[in-house]
Amino acid sequence: MALYLLKFSACLLILWLVYILMLEQQKNHHFKRFYLLGTVVASAIIPLLTITTYVEPVVSTNEIVGAFVPMEASANQVQISSAEPMDWSTFLWTLYSIGVALLALRFIANLIKLYQTIHKNEKLSVGSLIYVLLDYYRTPHSFFWYIFLNKDKYNTNDIPKEVLIHEETHVKQLHSLDIIVIELLQIVFWFRPLIYILKHHIKLNHEFLADQAVLDYGIDT
Repeated sequence: MALYLLKFSACLLILWLVYILMLEQQKNHHFKRFYLLGTVVASAIIPLLTITTYVEPVVSTNEIVGAFVPMEASANQVQISSAEPMDWSTFLWTLYSIGVALLALRFIANLIKLYQTIHKNEKLSVGSLIYVLLDYYRTPHSFFWYIFLNKDKYNTNDIPKEVLIHEETHVKQLHSLDIIVIELLQIVFWFRPLIYILKHHIKLNHEFLADQAVLDYGIDT
């Protein structure tokens, strides 16, 4: 397992460096989206691959068979007692399991909170989308086909059109699916800082995609 984690980290670092050096400044945000997701998936799969090579044995014509000479065991066996070393493996696995459990609980708690928010507030169907009208102020945001908006601002048409287009783009391009994938990987590899850095890049790229959709709609820059 330790070797797998080392290989995973190495693959993740190399693919991330490629992104930073060659792709980050590019404007092809759709390609960057799938590259970032592929970076994490590939880093998890590549260490599991095994490359097998077959080598023909070379037989020497002058092969010498060594004689077996039995050695008598010494009659005097010396018993060496030493203090048992600390079991670091158990300690590290316990620490890892605690981290996984805490992040998994946080992930589940966030899903429950979202479900409660959707269930308790007024909902309005707009085509394939569902607006969740909140009684309190929150910055407009989305989760799959749900878009969360402040009820008073929505009813008085105080939410700019570009904001709605921005959030609708998140929904239509399934950006929430990317977040779910990276959140699950973050639970498993919570001790790897690059996971959090990649998560930041993925979310930032989502914003570029949504902003591009607003500009394509004809909104002035």
